[in-house]
Amino acid sequence: MTYSRNVSLIRYPNGTPRGEDFQLCETTVTDPAPGEILVRNLWMSVDPYMRGRMRPVKSYVPPFQLGESLDGRAIGQVAISRNPAYPEGALVRNNLGWREHFLSDGAGLQIIEPRAIPLQAYLGIMGAPGMTAWVGTTHIGKLKENENVFVSAAAGTVGSAVCQIAKIFGCHVVGSAGTRKKVAWLEEEAGVTALDYRACKDLTSDVAERFPNGIDLYFENVGGAHLQAAIESMNDFGRVVACGMISTYNDTVPAAGPSNLMHIVKKRIRMQGFIVRDHMDLRDAFEEQMGSWIADGKIKWRETVLESLERAPDAFIGLFKGENIGKMLVKLGDPE
Repeated sequence: MTYSRNVSLIRYPNGTPRGEDFQLCETTVTDPAPGEILVRNLWMSVDPYMRGRMRPVKSYVPPFQLGESLDGRAIGQVAISRNPAYPEGALVRNNLGWREHFLSDGAGLQIIEPRAIPLQAYLGIMGAPGMTAWVGTTHIGKLKENENVFVSAAAGTVGSAVCQIAKIFGCHVVGSAGTRKKVAWLEEEAGVTALDYRACKDLTSDVAERFPNGIDLYFENVGGAHLQAAIESMNDFGRVVACGMISTYNDTVPAAGPSNLMHIVKKRIRMQGFIVRDHMDLRDAFEEQMGSWIADGKIKWRETVLESLERAPDAFIGLFKGENIGKMLVKLGDPE
């Protein structure tokens, strides 16, 4: 038997999630049976999409069940193995975060082949967020060289990767972020022109000033005023890649939509939403290209790390307060 802890949801949040919505639970995990392995998680990810699973409604992923362990992307190490395909000490990507240990028969696990990058980067720039940026720009948005690109939530893992991919394509890129610190990181380290949207008197006008030749591609992570501002400056036949709309995730009453949606018709704008899990056939191609860009020093990234499982709810709630620069992660332990 192995002592372990997990985090469960004990009530569905009303508005912005609070610490009282979560519960830290103690449990034990049995030793693995033949064909099974015991995994000790080392890192876990918290992501905005999880907020949608905290409602008892149908979506593209099932809602979390009250009283049951939450789940999400994580990286663990095989502690005990009764399965020769997963030797002890192997590092594995999994979708069973929010817990310290778990048993598995190997289904849904992926062994990580070591690269010259930190282990936790496989939850960020070399994981689903990085792949979201890559798929969204190159496959959904059909990014072309020398285009004009606007990116909201540009200091997050997805947004900052989109900005830098567009820079690699020789594009004119402006990213929007919510603090001067985030803007400074984008400009000084990632080499991306950025604006502090909280300091804008009129976001639509400020965005228009940054794009005198209009916007060809808008990567949407925020919604609301950002979408309105982008649509106003979009060029004819521009594209909107809709990855998320975090400004609306905690609304208890649906917010009014942009008042200029008719521009989508007038300007013949194409707007497409996407979910990265629909494109997992592209993962090898993504890892090869992103790995090459990282090796060449063309991609920078940041992480915000909280330590220990009990801080996982704080990390998740912090996403909606803008407390992270780059990927928000929870460190659970070190590899042995």
